[in-house]
Amino acid sequence: MTPVLVYGAYGHTGRFVVAELRERGFEAVLSGRNAAKLRGGRPTAADDPASLDRALEGVAAVINCAGPFAETALPVAGAAIRAGVPYVDVAAEIEANLDTLGLTADTAVVPAMAFFGGLADLLATAAMDGWTAADEVHVAYGLSGWHPTPGTLAAGKVSRERRGGKRIRYAGGRLEYRDDALPTREWVFPQPLGPRSVFAEFSMADIVTIPRHLRVRDVTSYMTADAARELSAAGERDAAEEFVVEVVVRAGGDERRIVARGEDIYAVSAPMAVEAVDRLLTGRTKVKGVATAGEMFDAADFLRALAPHIAVERP
Repeated sequence: MTPVLVYGAYGHTGRFVVAELRERGFEAVLSGRNAAKLRGGRPTAADDPASLDRALEGVAAVINCAGPFAETALPVAGAAIRAGVPYVDVAAEIEANLDTLGLTADTAVVPAMAFFGGLADLLATAAMDGWTAADEVHVAYGLSGWHPTPGTLAAGKVSRERRGGKRIRYAGGRLEYRDDALPTREWVFPQPLGPRSVFAEFSMADIVTIPRHLRVRDVTSYMTADAARELSAAGERDAAEEFVVEVVVRAGGDERRIVARGEDIYAVSAPMAVEAVDRLLTGRTKVKGVATAGEMFDAADFLRALAPHIAVERP
């Protein structure tokens, strides 16, 4: 079996990734910062390069599931680069994604290979389908709820601190930091969701991954208002949400739409990350080095491989 190291293997998403690896015939090598929670495996401090290097000995790839990624992405990716093995993470932290995409490497490095960041990038890339540029990309998240994990809440806190409490958006071909409140809109989702109140410019990792490789002037994310309000709630995650993600790409007077449906925004990150590792190890890539999901892989083919976890349709 091919050994793949999972850093943060005992976390909520990490456990899904470990299970997915084993189901697909990989050997999951467990690692993380907390030896007590790890219960064996390869406990490794993120701020100890030598320890990280030892943990990566003999593995074929690394999947980083340990947030906040502001603390782990660069150290773990750096260790993977030194070891010459592919690195994938499930980070939704915009600042951490920017950090990772700023690396230079011959080894494959793919951040945000998850529900936030990777999925919309794949959808937008597939929707472009031959277009070389677009004026606007709109990513609308319709969630039946949002039951955040403690890790999500901690990562969000770190991101807010890193940007000085400002919100962020991608407009006019660049990132902008703003002090004003999020605008509220109505988005008509595909049935059965229908019209919903959303927060516009509710920026996720998509505003980093999509314009990284697609020529787009504006990238705007929307989140159902009820789900967004649940982010302020602390406590253990006790339910899985259903989701509809609609991506609209506009160029001139033309418009293309693509929709993804599924359940559990944390669980679906596991097949995405593991599929990415499988493709990296078997050479099914478009580019080398540091890249996002839509830049690295054949987006339409990758989305087809995610069935039955995620159903994709083009209205």
